[in-house]
Amino acid sequence: MRNVKLIHALGNCINHCNYCADACLDEENIAMMNNCIRIDRVCAEVCSSLAQILATSYTDVQGLVDYCKTICEACADECSRHDHQHCKECAKACRECALACDEFSK
Repeated sequence: MRNVKLIHALGNCINHCNYCADACLDEENIAMMNNCIRIDRVCAEVCSSLAQILATSYTDVQGLVDYCKTICEACADECSRHDHQHCKECAKACRECALACDEFSK
C-alpha cells in the first residue's frame, strides 16, 4: 500500500526534523541556526499533518502531498548548508521524504 511507504518516510522525516531543531539550539552560534530551526519545525508539522490524514480513508490529499514535497526539499536545502551531523542526517531524511511524496503522486 503506497500510504504505508509514505507514512514511514514521513515519520522518519518528523523525527529527524525534531531532533535537528533541538540539536540546533545547542549549537554555539544559535543565530546562524535560526532558519534551520524554523524550517525544521514547519517541515515536521507538515509531515505530521499529512501522516495523520493518510492514516484515514480520506483521499483528497494531493495538494498536501505536493506541499509536503516542497517543504521537505526546502528543509533539505537549508540543512545542507550546515556542517553539523544532525543537519546532514535531517537533509537526507527530508530528501527521502520528498522522493516518497513524488512516488506517491505517480
